[in-house]
Amino acid sequence: MGQQLTMTPQLQQAIRLLQLSTLDLQQEIQEALESNPMLERQEDGEDFDNSDPMADNAENKPAAEVQDNSFQETSTSSTAENLEDGEWAERIPNELPVDTAWEDIYQTSASSLPSNDDDEWDFTTRTSVGESLQSHLLWQLNLAPMSDTDRLIAVTLIDSINGQGYLEDTLEEICAGFDPELDIELDEVEAVLHRIQQFEPAGIGARSLGECLLLQLRQLPASTPWMSEAQRLVTDFIDLLGSRDYSQLMRRMKLKEDELRQVIELVQTLNPRPGSQIESSEPEYVVPDVIVRKDSERWLVELNQEAVPRLRVNPQYAGFVRRADTSADNTFMRNQLQEARWFIKSLQSRNETLMKVATQIVEHQRGFLDHGDEAMKPLVLHDIAEAVGMHESTISRVTTQKYMHTPRGIYELKYFFSSHVSTAEGGECSSTAIRAIIKKLVAAENQKKPLSDSKIAGLLEAQGIQVARRTVAKYRESLGIAPSSERKRLM
Repeated sequence: MGQQLTMTPQLQQAIRLLQLSTLDLQQEIQEALESNPMLERQEDGEDFDNSDPMADNAENKPAAEVQDNSFQETSTSSTAENLEDGEWAERIPNELPVDTAWEDIYQTSASSLPSNDDDEWDFTTRTSVGESLQSHLLWQLNLAPMSDTDRLIAVTLIDSINGQGYLEDTLEEICAGFDPELDIELDEVEAVLHRIQQFEPAGIGARSLGECLLLQLRQLPASTPWMSEAQRLVTDFIDLLGSRDYSQLMRRMKLKEDELRQVIELVQTLNPRPGSQIESSEPEYVVPDVIVRKDSERWLVELNQEAVPRLRVNPQYAGFVRRADTSADNTFMRNQLQEARWFIKSLQSRNETLMKVATQIVEHQRGFLDHGDEAMKPLVLHDIAEAVGMHESTISRVTTQKYMHTPRGIYELKYFFSSHVSTAEGGECSSTAIRAIIKKLVAAENQKKPLSDSKIAGLLEAQGIQVARRTVAKYRESLGIAPSSERKRLM
């Protein structure tokens, strides 16, 4: 004798749908519609016939609402048209292994996203594919007149240019890679490289940062102020510029502080990674699962109807299922009917769970919605799991690759979860709020004397937030903020 936990196919399907992103779920629904004749979409404005043989015994219910003084949740109850028990029994065999309490029709709530009219619709931004740097350079190469040998060298050089726009291999290595019978010399390879370096974007094909900046400076008008000083700076003193040793630069270049500042400002207009200007990846789209908006001092939460199509059981095909018929065709239709009902139920369960979790997140993070990152409260999966009565693993699945559309932007649900740090008053402050405060302090600092990590920790402690210097450094690095020595600027 023993006990074991077995996951039914219905439960496995529900868990699988729960962890899918919106785009993956749309593909899953499309595959289900193509493989199961019992499933069909409900088009906008379509009404269901009261004589639907597959409708359950449930009356139409209005949308449920839960609200308090400053929060309101709007969810959608499923609608179905129904038959009497007797008529149901006459149309569907008793041995059909389907729970008749399940609903054949499920739809999400209306979306608050504005519809795109013809004037707002930008076709190219939704259909264009990113161009690679190599294809962009090859297109320019096809327009340049040159011999077959030089073209072969140019193609090889272009293949050696990385995504940042720099030549990865040395000219000696590239030259050694050619067939000896071609008798290609190093001077020929270098000459072709100089032609490629005239292509767009400016600075392409450079072998170092200094050469990249120098190539860009050479394409500027000769009358540009401080041109010769900027060329000398990127050619001879690029290391001192990188270490921000301004006193050494002023002494060796024989410039005053104001003059050096103008030279550096000219260099800062250049792009140290010219290849990044060419977008090589396809655009990624994020479809929000949940929409949050404010109405009359209350936050409204609703599912995005446009994210998932509305499904129902096809009443005509369901009516073909016959009583006491064990033929292969009837068995197939009965199994398809059962799978269709399971799929609709799993989809309904997914959306209901998503709605519950999103509701609790918004209720907990009202301060963020009203005031921004600095008002973000500490939140962990256990808090939401306890509030909705579910396991933490379920909350983790719901919040992965699910997005919320708010007046402040679109955020992944996991964004609202963060650890906490104790305050002097005995309270708690979330790590997201601390990052926002650090970002604000750095933005307002004196760039001639930037704040060190220890100084930032002291300023946070003055606000009652107890954070160690190494923690400040970790948060600063996660924000992509350089250390104080690299943030120093000439005023």
